[in-house]
Amino acid sequence: MRVVSIIGVGMTRFGKWLERSLQDLGREAIWNAIEDAKVPAKDIQVAYVANGLAPQLTELKGTIGQHVLTSAGIFGIPVVNVENACSSGSTALRGAYLEVASGNCDVALALGVEKLFCGDTARSASAMAQGTTLAKFGFMFVALYSMQLRRWMERTGVTKEQFARVAVKNSYNGSLNPYAQFRRPLTMEEVLNSRLVAEPLTQFMCSTMGDGAAAAIVCAREIASRYTSKPSIDIAACELVSGTFTFPDEEHEPIARRAAKRAYQKAGIGPEDVNVAEVHDGMAPAELLLYEELGFCNEGEAGRMIDEGRTTINGPIPVNPSGGLAAKGHPVGATGLAQVAEIVWQLRGEAGSRQVSNKPRIGLTENAGGWAMDDNAACAVTILKK
Repeated sequence: MRVVSIIGVGMTRFGKWLERSLQDLGREAIWNAIEDAKVPAKDIQVAYVANGLAPQLTELKGTIGQHVLTSAGIFGIPVVNVENACSSGSTALRGAYLEVASGNCDVALALGVEKLFCGDTARSASAMAQGTTLAKFGFMFVALYSMQLRRWMERTGVTKEQFARVAVKNSYNGSLNPYAQFRRPLTMEEVLNSRLVAEPLTQFMCSTMGDGAAAAIVCAREIASRYTSKPSIDIAACELVSGTFTFPDEEHEPIARRAAKRAYQKAGIGPEDVNVAEVHDGMAPAELLLYEELGFCNEGEAGRMIDEGRTTINGPIPVNPSGGLAAKGHPVGATGLAQVAEIVWQLRGEAGSRQVSNKPRIGLTENAGGWAMDDNAACAVTILKK
């Protein structure tokens, strides 16, 4: 297998773009990535295009990637459409990575694009809940997060104030991010006193849907210098797992922990080597759970990590310097590649006022989505090295 480098990334600002189409959003992200990589569009040999919900919310069905690519002026190449809930963007990157690593091609594009605002919020919310067969019973992911977090609070003593501190940290980071949907830093009082959604979750602890796109261009490392003089950002691991069924007398191993173990082994590192991370905080307090599941701290220590500021931009292990989903918004198919773009910018030192201060060389992304049986349906962990 060849070493694969990310040589270009690009994205749109995430937001409520009622006047913009999927094609328009995808085209912007693609050409931002092409310009970043300095790759002629004709050199792109295959594209993997991620989208979660367009068939339910837009007029496009089946060949979404082909519609978006042709609108960007790219014709004739193989286009693989990817749908894998919140892990769709990361799954698209995995496909592009494997095409190049296997030697099947030299340059590949991964794109994630989503349009969730359709003028009917209830319709969009219903579509987002379809990632599980429980949707017909009124299931919503915020309720699932609520139940998980309440059990965790009872078991470990983590507090609602610590949950709020995550939202405060990420809203500050988002205020520095020109691609974020929400760019206002929040106070503890604002987070705790915002409308209760599902105890212990308040409005400002929850991510919102969004419209947007993000893209990455990958190539074999030996030809990267043909296109760009920027630092080589190698894909050290891009691991994807599905959920498991846990019998009542068995201990459940969280899906993110399983994905992370595979990624660390593939990359030849441990969690202590990670310098910066973007994680799937569909509800901001879930970031604390992920500190433990990804091995950034021992079980029971996540609350102390946030209290001590260890995951801030200036901390030893910054998490969600982009602002995370609560600040950026969550255009489902685009989220994974937006995380990748952020880590690439951080490793290159190109993140501007939100640049982490620990001179990162290794970054990690994690995102999980859907629900099957008693586990997330999919989870991807990607490790990038400078």
